[in-house]
Amino acid sequence: DLSELPLRIECFDISNIQGKHMVASMVVFEDGKIKKGDYRRFAISDEEGFDDTRAMHHVITRRMKRYLAEREVDLEAVKVEGGERPKFAYPPQLIVVDGGKPQVAAAARALAELGISDVALCGLAKRLEEVWLPESDSPIIFPRHSEGLYLLQRIRDEAHRFAITFHRSKRSQVMLESLLDEVPQLGEIRRKALLDKFGSVAALKKASVVE
Repeated sequence: DLSELPLRIECFDISNIQGKHMVASMVVFEDGKIKKGDYRRFAISDEEGFDDTRAMHHVITRRMKRYLAEREVDLEAVKVEGGERPKFAYPPQLIVVDGGKPQVAAAARALAELGISDVALCGLAKRLEEVWLPESDSPIIFPRHSEGLYLLQRIRDEAHRFAITFHRSKRSQVMLESLLDEVPQLGEIRRKALLDKFGSVAALKKASVVE
């Protein structure tokens, strides 16, 4: 029942281990195809104490605030200067969140608080691949071989892959920082240089003494 075809779909996924090192991903499909240049990663501070639903509200708020700010860019000035319109200035026709009713409710609350009512929203719950809509008490069950369900699964799985990749990177950097903290007489400048150069414990262990 969408009012228009969702030419741009954005999907959001939250990744963490027992609430620690929480990150989120945003992936974009346009005309049903991956658009990696518009992907975004969101780091979420452990100090905030977010659970998955609060994190989803937080991330949707951050993304759509950028949309509201960047859509005001003077497009004529951009054309004259030969630049590009900011990527966050393009709104999705459909937002998909990884999760069921709680995650969809959190995302819907974020949109409502920003006064955005023209972006469709749904969630895809992993267990039974149920599609949840805001304010709905029961999910939509797509036919098992539906092309629509297949598209939703593809974008959800891509968001999950992108979030997991970022989460592993962040967790590895935290481990490296902890390891470097244990090295005596290692100054802040050299410590930062090692972090920038190697980025992970695994890369540091593979490095030669000369490196």
